[in-house]
Amino acid sequence: MTYVISPAPIPSVPVAGTAERFPIHRIYCVGRNYEEHAKEMGFTGREPPFFFMKPADAVLPVAAGETGKMPYPSLTANLHHEIELVVAIGKGGRNIAAADALQHIWGYAVGLDMTRRDLQNDMKKQGRPWSIGKGFDHSAPIGPITPAVQAGDVAKAGIWLQVNGADRQRSSVSQLIWNIAETIEHLSAAWELQPGDLIFTGTPEGVAAVVRGDVLEGGVEGLGTLRVEMV
Repeated sequence: MTYVISPAPIPSVPVAGTAERFPIHRIYCVGRNYEEHAKEMGFTGREPPFFFMKPADAVLPVAAGETGKMPYPSLTANLHHEIELVVAIGKGGRNIAAADALQHIWGYAVGLDMTRRDLQNDMKKQGRPWSIGKGFDHSAPIGPITPAVQAGDVAKAGIWLQVNGADRQRSSVSQLIWNIAETIEHLSAAWELQPGDLIFTGTPEGVAAVVRGDVLEGGVEGLGTLRVEMV
């Protein structure tokens, strides 16, 4: 096959403990999926899950033991961190039942859904899409993907984030409003999931702004840590 321009490289994420990479197809994100975070954003209750997307090449892969360098993005004065458990899909499907959902998971990782909050809020007020607030370059830092068979009991794992060594976010994956299997069930009713899809499952309370020079370090129990410096 001949292309009129050179195809872009396939975005990918390291696999923990190996030299292999996990190729990315799409990035789905779940909004307001921890109750306390929903409250701090002005919402309450178990509303139906909703989703937004980031471009596949918005990932900022960070190898184990390294510190990723994230450029502070343009157009914003209010960049927020959101630590998240990321689910990596290895087997695609449509209308996947929650009871079958875990069979479709290849592995798990620690991720950050970085958000230009001021731009997102402006779009909300105008009833416009959030893309400029969520889908910008380098907006999805992510650590190595741990295969599901090695990840332990992720559904009950602690999740946390520190900025410059001080706690910002600390909770448990068990506090998800819509758990991992339910999220896959809802998501696959709207899109046919494909191998290589990533699902950012939502963030707990404590989101706040970061500035250049800040060092973010977070983790999910059993999946290691993700460390990113704002530059």
